[in-house]
Amino acid sequence: AILSFSRKRTGTLAQLAQLVQSKKPRVSAPQVPKADAEKLVADNNAFAFSLYQQLRKNDGNLVFSPYSISTALAMTYAGARGETEKQMAKTLHFDLPQDKLHPAFNSLDYEFASRGKDEDGQPYGDFKLLMANSLWGQKDYKFLPQFLDLVAENYGAGMRLVDYKNNKNREDARKAINDWVEKQTQEKIKNAVP
Repeated sequence: AILSFSRKRTGTLAQLAQLVQSKKPRVSAPQVPKADAEKLVADNNAFAFSLYQQLRKNDGNLVFSPYSISTALAMTYAGARGETEKQMAKTLHFDLPQDKLHPAFNSLDYEFASRGKDEDGQPYGDFKLLMANSLWGQKDYKFLPQFLDLVAENYGAGMRLVDYKNNKNREDARKAINDWVEKQTQEKIKNAVP
């Protein structure tokens, strides 16, 4: 696979993040058997209820998106192997094998994106559903082209590289991530990484 290396500026701090991504385009019409799509939905629901059982133990109001969490971790899971892969699959309730799981996520994401739109793709009224997930990795770490291809084809994503190791740059990395999240959520989520 051919990889693209570029610096994207989306804000004052985001310039610190180098975007590394595959040249492969996202699969826009994934061919996913109905049984795989239904299995992913059932597994995501199981994960959501398990996560809720853990989070509800804390006092106060609770708002979270299990689908977004599951999707973000599925992108990470794409690079997992061995014991890490097994533990992630168990925790996230991923019962589909990886070669079926990621296309099923892609299909489900397109299904969600089409909700609230008419046949011309225009939004109905005030309904708006925005989803954004991103991978942020350590700069100078070599990410396998196969991993970058998989996240490009199934999630339309690349990898933003920042410096977590250097104490001076760690704070800049945190701010860059928060800046990206704030922009992607139309300023609804601020300080995602405290």
